[in-house]
Amino acid sequence: MTRTLRLAGSVLVVTAVIELYRLLPVNSTTVALSLLLAILFLSAQWGLAEAAVASVVGTVGLDYYFLPPVGTLIMEPQSWVALLAFLATAFTASKLSANARRRAAEADSRRVETERLYALVQAMMLTGGASKTLREFVHRVVREFGSTAAAFYYRATDEVVRSGPESAVATEHDLRVAAELDGVRVDYARGLALAPVRLGSRPLGSLAMVAPLPSAQTIQAVADLVALTIEKARALEEAGHAEAARQSEAFRSAMLDALAHDIKTPLTSIIAAVTSLLGSAPAGERELLSIIHESADRLNRMAAEVMAMARVEAGKLHLETQPVAVGDLLHAVLAELAPRLSGRPVSTRIADRLPAALADPELIRQALKQLVENAANYSPPGSAISLSAEAKNAKILVRVADRGPGIQENERILIFDKFFRGRQHRYETTGTGMGLAIAKGIVEAHGERIWVESERGQGAVFSFTLPAAPEVPQP
Repeated sequence: MTRTLRLAGSVLVVTAVIELYRLLPVNSTTVALSLLLAILFLSAQWGLAEAAVASVVGTVGLDYYFLPPVGTLIMEPQSWVALLAFLATAFTASKLSANARRRAAEADSRRVETERLYALVQAMMLTGGASKTLREFVHRVVREFGSTAAAFYYRATDEVVRSGPESAVATEHDLRVAAELDGVRVDYARGLALAPVRLGSRPLGSLAMVAPLPSAQTIQAVADLVALTIEKARALEEAGHAEAARQSEAFRSAMLDALAHDIKTPLTSIIAAVTSLLGSAPAGERELLSIIHESADRLNRMAAEVMAMARVEAGKLHLETQPVAVGDLLHAVLAELAPRLSGRPVSTRIADRLPAALADPELIRQALKQLVENAANYSPPGSAISLSAEAKNAKILVRVADRGPGIQENERILIFDKFFRGRQHRYETTGTGMGLAIAKGIVEAHGERIWVESERGQGAVFSFTLPAAPEVPQP
């Protein structure tokens, strides 16, 4: 309804009230209250201008038809009082009505924006990579909020994603500056809103929207949503890469295991044949056969280490735990390595009444062997090696100590890494660099830990723990 029609309608309403009361035997007070109610209704429905016109017409009608002397328009004081009351009612009611309508409109606008945000969240639940997600997000913002255009600046790749040519209102300079802002900035002259996109305190970029614009709170909510969407896409990508890397590592470990197994079989045959020939070979050929035997034996040990490392990495160490006498394991390892330890003073110290360890005897024997071989390889010939075992805090603590040059502090955290070898011995000592990694994998498969303590010039002490086997009560 146009303003002219509303003004005419307000005059008709007041005229109708006056004409009705002219037919009834009522006093002027009743007419004034009725006109007041009519003006209150008109101000609430149509506004102040319509109610003001109705107030003037009602005052004139009241004075002319109901206030003595009837039939004359004198506008005595009581008429002015009525006019002021009508106008005050019209002003107050129109303001209250306008405020109520504004709040209702704001509530409706927030409801619509909330629905659009919800639709945006639903649309972005399933996303691909970060780049695809950003393009889809910008298009969705325009579609859901009815903006002319939108743009997003992604700081990680220095890329600007736009929804259309209208987004050129937001220049790349604007977007880069907005990434450093603390809140939403609205440029009403350009019809442009800019908001930083952050995840916590970490800036990810900025979002621009071209009018028509939602509220600043909604724009900030959209910026927060794009930050969460980017982080989700990044996490999914990293999870995919991690899974691919894990599968690749598992495949590589399986290939190494198979290859080492295929190499180990003929090497065993070569060693057996050479050993047989050594017993009956002439003196001139015996040296050559000894070289073949030593080389084949070294290759056989390397193949065994590759197989062990592959199984550690693939998580295929199947433990067959049982109570194990650690002292017997130490003596068995020393007996097996006796040729390698020839000429070295080797000492063992086993605590009295040492409980048995709950472990896989073959795997722990292999870990001990790696530690003893490591001590022999990285300490001077003829230097002492000591082995000890004791009970400590319901664990069995095993130590292997040497009198070598020690390990540099910056290398200790890397000493158990696969293929790592200290800089000082990298080219002086033969080996694959997998022995300590294998020992670490075996100990950790038992749910225990292994570590090293060392000082320059004082040698190194490798220690690991094993769970103590529960004591069986005597009958």
